[in-house]
Amino acid sequence: MNGSPSKADLTRRIARLLRQALERGATVEIDGLGKFVPDRKRGGRGIRFVGHTQPRVFIAYVQEDLSLIRKLYRAFEKHGFRPWLDKKKLLPGQNWPRAIETAIHTSDFFVACFSRRATSKRGSFHSELRYALNCAARVPLDEIFFIPLRLDDCVVPRRIARQVQYLDLFPEWDAGVSRVIAVIRAQDQCRRGKR
Repeated sequence: MNGSPSKADLTRRIARLLRQALERGATVEIDGLGKFVPDRKRGGRGIRFVGHTQPRVFIAYVQEDLSLIRKLYRAFEKHGFRPWLDKKKLLPGQNWPRAIETAIHTSDFFVACFSRRATSKRGSFHSELRYALNCAARVPLDEIFFIPLRLDDCVVPRRIARQVQYLDLFPEWDAGVSRVIAVIRAQDQCRRGKR
């Protein structure tokens, strides 16, 4: 025996920490699933799980566009969506390539933010695009998953532009953001109607 705790011991520790946090009145969120909240109806002793129902939106971008992306993130939050942005969601020490793939795979929508900088730069943005296109291939043809947005007058890669309609967030930022929010909301309602 090497002295490291067993899986059962770790599970008990996590459950104890969860219970202690809830007894103090804290809310505990499990990203992508929902929140454990104290149930006041049972005299503060019970626990209730509230599942997330708002659409989860993964935002892909390049670092140079971060100021606009933060603005888009806030707009999504304001309209009740659960945006996923690496700067907000990745934890120190986390295996970020795996976490990003998981976030893309479990998202309801993938928003690809194109700009002149993004289309010409090599790196993780293009890896995320490829992975998201693979995920989109498993979505029914009449559903929207992959949403390309243009932040400036750039050229959207031919592979994407041939198959998917993009939306411009320039020169009218507010009009573009309103349109993408309306599309996500309408698509989310259609999906809920099919369940």
